[in-house]
Amino acid sequence: MEAVAAAGDAVAAGPDRFGFGWRAELAMGIFLHLDEIDIVEVIADDYFDATGKRAEVLRTLGQQVSVTLHGVGLGPASAAPVDSQRLDRFARLIERVRPDSWSEHLAWVRAGGREIGHLAAPCRNLGTVEGTLRNIATMRRVTGTAPVLENVATLIDPPASPMTEAEWLTTVLREADSGLLLDLHNVHANATNFGFDGVADFLRRIPLERVRTIHLAGGRMWRGRLLDDHLHDVPDPVFDLLEETAARAPQPLTVLIERDGRYEGVDSMLAQLRRARRAVAAGRSRQASIMTMIRTGIRFEEVLARLYTDEAYRRRFLAEDPLAMAREAGLDEAEAAALAAIDREGLALAADRFAFKRDAKV
Repeated sequence: MEAVAAAGDAVAAGPDRFGFGWRAELAMGIFLHLDEIDIVEVIADDYFDATGKRAEVLRTLGQQVSVTLHGVGLGPASAAPVDSQRLDRFARLIERVRPDSWSEHLAWVRAGGREIGHLAAPCRNLGTVEGTLRNIATMRRVTGTAPVLENVATLIDPPASPMTEAEWLTTVLREADSGLLLDLHNVHANATNFGFDGVADFLRRIPLERVRTIHLAGGRMWRGRLLDDHLHDVPDPVFDLLEETAARAPQPLTVLIERDGRYEGVDSMLAQLRRARRAVAAGRSRQASIMTMIRTGIRFEEVLARLYTDEAYRRRFLAEDPLAMAREAGLDEAEAAALAAIDREGLALAADRFAFKRDAKV
């Protein structure tokens, strides 16, 4: 399990990657377009007991493209322990497939002998935090690595939830020291249905540095609420969220498109994959601009601090050519022009006051 543990617990190295959820209906298209697909996500539960042709397909897939395993049935976000037999089967599959990583939903799926049949959002309180942390520890011990954990969509604001979704999610991720599978359609659906934190606030309040993987999907309005059904194309707001995430999260990201039915052919899926690449590229470009601004701002502050504290430098700056000196200090044209236009009287007054403060140690 050591190789898998390293892949699951560490931040991925290398460029951003893009791919699909593996579905039998898309299999031929995926194999024919591996030049555009970096990684494929396999629903682990479908292959717990795979033999014969199905097992061979999985082996063939793993030989041609990177594979990640995605769980849908452990239900770790619960005060109750995960099903040990199901977890053991998952661990055996990880051992056979040796995936890049594996993931599971922060949801609960059963209680008191009743199977819910869906990924239910947990009640967001300290009890479920503690139960979830115990389950993640068990999952790490049995499989050799912690899963990347996915936020879920919900049609009901869970009762007994004094914590917001962002608070609960952040607490679990940090306490468990786990990565995040950020499902952006789930974020969009919850914000649409309940206004959980608001989309922009939600991204600010969760630890984006922990994002390892991103899910993109589509849904539809159903009885007044947005249903995350994976039967529709990825909508514009989700691509907007992808760009925003790429602008804020500097680490390499794995972006996967999920589709569970109403397949319109691989060409439609590839078009969405290409759009995802463009969205991430746009976000990365924004991020580069922000980083340039930060570096420029740091340099500007260094020069301004010297003007405040170095009397000889300040006198020369004011008496000679301030624009040329600002350029010599490494500032770009806009920053140099702004510094050259500084309030000279104010600069002298501020420098004297700062010197008095330093000398007085006030």
